[in-house]
Amino acid sequence: MTLSLSRRLLVLAVAVLLLGGLAAALVVRAADRADRPRAGGPEIAAGGVTLTRQGGLAFLNSGQGPHRGALASVPADAPQSARTASDLDCQRFYAAAGTGVCLRSSPGALAQDNKALIVDADLRTVRSLPLAGTPSRARVSPSGRFAAWTVFVSGESYGSAFFSTRTAILDTRTGKLESSLEEFAVSMDGRDYRAQDVNFWGVTFSKDDDTFYATLATAGQTHLVRGSISRRTVTTLARNVECPSLSPDETRIAYKKRVRAGASLWREHVMDLGTLREHALAEKRSVDDQAAWLDDRTLAYALPTDGAADSTDLWTVPADGTGAPRLLTPGASSPSRLG
Repeated sequence: MTLSLSRRLLVLAVAVLLLGGLAAALVVRAADRADRPRAGGPEIAAGGVTLTRQGGLAFLNSGQGPHRGALASVPADAPQSARTASDLDCQRFYAAAGTGVCLRSSPGALAQDNKALIVDADLRTVRSLPLAGTPSRARVSPSGRFAAWTVFVSGESYGSAFFSTRTAILDTRTGKLESSLEEFAVSMDGRDYRAQDVNFWGVTFSKDDDTFYATLATAGQTHLVRGSISRRTVTTLARNVECPSLSPDETRIAYKKRVRAGASLWREHVMDLGTLREHALAEKRSVDDQAAWLDDRTLAYALPTDGAADSTDLWTVPADGTGAPRLLTPGASSPSRLG
């Protein structure tokens, strides 16, 4: 039997309504899932976060949900306990001595929309500066006086064949900004060095509020450099060192070392600054991060979450090369030990 035109239209209308209802239900279900933490993950709720909390651990929450990207804190001795989330959202973050640096970037945003926020212990913004590119690394000196950040101005990965970075250092007391370390004088192997392809990234500070360490890349090589803010100079110390992190006792540098030429594969190492001898750590997975020292014996770093390309988990490993990697807390990045 042939359906009349009116009946055909009725059947079509009912089908459209049913499909529309199904689509709406799927959207609501997906949104509901996005608003909940990952199954089995720590609970998280809005609350007050302070950078002077004794025995605290701060990090960016990367788990799915309404607090994704928010700076959160937990007790350092219970890192997988319920999290307190602030209303400060960042792509990269670091804090020391009650001063924080928050690097912000919106997907598809214009360069002038990328910002570095200097925040006080209660996360109030005390200064906002434009970034020249996409956030990559951030650090604050142990005294809280200096903040540093690195951005990509072309390329989006340290494993890319072609990329360019810009690294700045801000004196939070005087407001003086060194907008690019490329303006500092370079000494390599005892001689002045100048080249068009010089790039810096991954600053880490000493307690003296002058000395810093960073990565210098030029002529296809990466170098660990020691720098002076007051003299505006850097001196090369060793090769194949990226994203250095100075230990609390200032005797060692943790860093990622490229273990295969031409590949984005790095192995975490620690170098003794007195002898420049190095040893590999127990973490054998490729770590593309600037590790943070939780204390003189332990390093923390981010690795991609299994099965979730847009999330990372924080792991720890002993700094002496012994032991084994251990999950610190899931759905997190940019750790800072508080207090």
